[in-house]
Amino acid sequence: MRYLIHLALLLTLCSTHALANDTQQVELIIFRQSSQTIPASQVAPDNWANGATPVTREMLRSTQLDHFVKKLTPANGYQVLLHKAWLQTSNGTSVQVAVSEGTESFAHYPVEGTISMELERTSQVQMDFWINQFNPDATLLSSERFKQSALVANDQVTFIDHGTLGALIRIQAQGNKSADSSANSASQYLE
Repeated sequence: MRYLIHLALLLTLCSTHALANDTQQVELIIFRQSSQTIPASQVAPDNWANGATPVTREMLRSTQLDHFVKKLTPANGYQVLLHKAWLQTSNGTSVQVAVSEGTESFAHYPVEGTISMELERTSQVQMDFWINQFNPDATLLSSERFKQSALVANDQVTFIDHGTLGALIRIQAQGNKSADSSANSASQYLE
């Protein structure tokens, strides 16, 4: 009977919820995959972060998917808009972070948005990003919206298509070195 109790405790520790109290490295690349832009019917709202925890300078890490960025060139019909990697610590199974790129102008950035993640063995990811154009006086002129959700297998690079925009994302447990072999599986999207 005592062994059954120990087995139950061990299974509890290995469950998905126990693994959720972990540190992940998230890497995100957002890129334009067409010269065409499709403006949204409205500009990005002032509360674009919607209470999400911002990715701070202390959370940023070195990027590892640079070999994809080298293929996402204007000569190949692409333009990289954002490429960041950060350390994400979760106290539960879900987190929401705010990510931005470029110089701030009246609380807006050229690329700004949120990512909501249900961190499990296969993570549910919801992205809501705005790609902004500014007037000469630094006010918003127009915005494109990239709103999409996807299932992301942990330690795998996942391509998310959104018409003229696309994204590559990888959620990797800290210290996992098997990423290079799994990253090659996503290279088919860029060839």
